[in-house]
Amino acid sequence: MPQVQLPIFPAGTTRITPELAFEKREGRVVYFNGHLPVFMHTAQDLGAFRLFTSQLIVNGTASQRQIVEAFGVPLVTVKRCVKRLREQGAGAFFKPAARKAGSKLTPERLAQAQSLLDLGHRVPAISQEIGVLKSTLHKAIDDGRLRPSLKKKKTVGAAAR
Repeated sequence: MPQVQLPIFPAGTTRITPELAFEKREGRVVYFNGHLPVFMHTAQDLGAFRLFTSQLIVNGTASQRQIVEAFGVPLVTVKRCVKRLREQGAGAFFKPAARKAGSKLTPERLAQAQSLLDLGHRVPAISQEIGVLKSTLHKAIDDGRLRPSLKKKKTVGAAAR
């Protein structure tokens, strides 16, 4: 006959379910099943937190509501994490977020913008000529995809007015 485990937790823990609790101490979060520690991660390790709490839900050990109430996280975030675990597995919590490739600043437009910068044209004029926002060109300069112009083009029309 299975023995019933009494819900006895170490002092200072926060209850998740009648059987599970956690404690944050010295920059670490420790999860307990009764008085036995079952998992630990640093307080800043968001991936490990999301993985473990999602596993608790998928395994039926805790409900989404219990996780929300115990940790004060939004329900939609918990649902998203559970979906990620089910569809992509545990490794999905530790991959860097995929960056979407820009669709406006194509390699051809980059080359065209760089040639205009090298001729001394200013970003607003280049923006109008190649059909890309000024902010997109400035971001490309800031992150090194474009080299800034070293010489400034003199505007002939401004002096004649």
